[in-house]
Amino acid sequence: MCGGIAVRNAAVFSPCPDASVLFDPVLDKETVLNGKAGEIVIAYAIRRVLMLIPVLIGMSIITFSIVHAIPGSPAQAILGDRANPEAVKQLNESMGLNDPLYVQYFRYLGNVLQGDLGTSYKTGRPILDEIGPYLAATVELAVMAMIIAVFFGVNLGILSAWRQNSAIDYTSMVIALIGVSMPIFWLGLLEQWVFAQELGWLPSNGRIDPRMTFESITHFYFIDALIQGDFYALQDAFNHIWLPAIALGTIPMAIIARMTRSSMLEVMRSDYIRTARAKGVGEVLIVYKHALKNAFIPILTVFGLQMGLLLGGAVLTETIFSWPGIGRYLYDAIVSRDYPVIQSGILVIATIFVLINLIVDLLYAYVDPRIQYGKE
Repeated sequence: MCGGIAVRNAAVFSPCPDASVLFDPVLDKETVLNGKAGEIVIAYAIRRVLMLIPVLIGMSIITFSIVHAIPGSPAQAILGDRANPEAVKQLNESMGLNDPLYVQYFRYLGNVLQGDLGTSYKTGRPILDEIGPYLAATVELAVMAMIIAVFFGVNLGILSAWRQNSAIDYTSMVIALIGVSMPIFWLGLLEQWVFAQELGWLPSNGRIDPRMTFESITHFYFIDALIQGDFYALQDAFNHIWLPAIALGTIPMAIIARMTRSSMLEVMRSDYIRTARAKGVGEVLIVYKHALKNAFIPILTVFGLQMGLLLGGAVLTETIFSWPGIGRYLYDAIVSRDYPVIQSGILVIATIFVLINLIVDLLYAYVDPRIQYGKE
């Protein structure tokens, strides 16, 4: 059951991200008009938020166990491979690494609940202070990549479904197939060669020109540039983000295009679409006003999953374009065996991932008013 989601008289059905769909005669139009549906939505949202707690605890246990199963000692990583064994032993003792794993875990969990993600072994700085700029860079990149993916993916899918079995349809699907099949690292290198080296249109790495005097406030460069009214910095930030965003958004764009085509084809065969055509409603209005809203329901599922994957899987793109995001931050932590950073970084990404899925789940009610949230 879709966490209590009930769909009635739906012209198009597609699986929900977190549950199945049921037909509930209790939640009728009168219920909605009486305002009870709003209370049900709030109750459902609260239940879903509470469900996040065991999910995140489970994720923290898995991450903690995997990290501590990695060969090598954090103390050895801090002191170096040639460190005196006695010094390594003393450091392990002072850091509490000789305690049983469950003791170490509950100590770690208690610190997290107090807002303390720990201290980096490599830099000696609090992780909460370090992770902010890296996370902001990745979120900024992922959002731009998703904007590109949704804009081009949805329009390619609509165009393909609108002109089914035409040259436009075949061309669009070939583009989508190439997008799904193309490795991110290869596309990134190709972009750098063509647009940065050969044409010189866009910079090949970094978030902003290092020669530019720019003070970051929120760590989100677009927001900072707008706050400060620095439109040169805003343009430079846009120039730097285009290539990595296109590389990162190509696969989601292709997936969204194929999903949109499939969903639009199903919706366009519905009775209400035929009725609209019989009444002389324009084709553009039918497609973008009537059909797309129903077709967008399964696309929302893809959006939620892909947005989470973009946040957690941007390490290749960030490495190729020297983008100072959380992917590179975690990669460096893995290389240096900085266990607190690894644990905290994965936990932060997992938290964002489940929150995105929660938001997408709740957006179903907005996209399709026939969807209501009831009891399981």
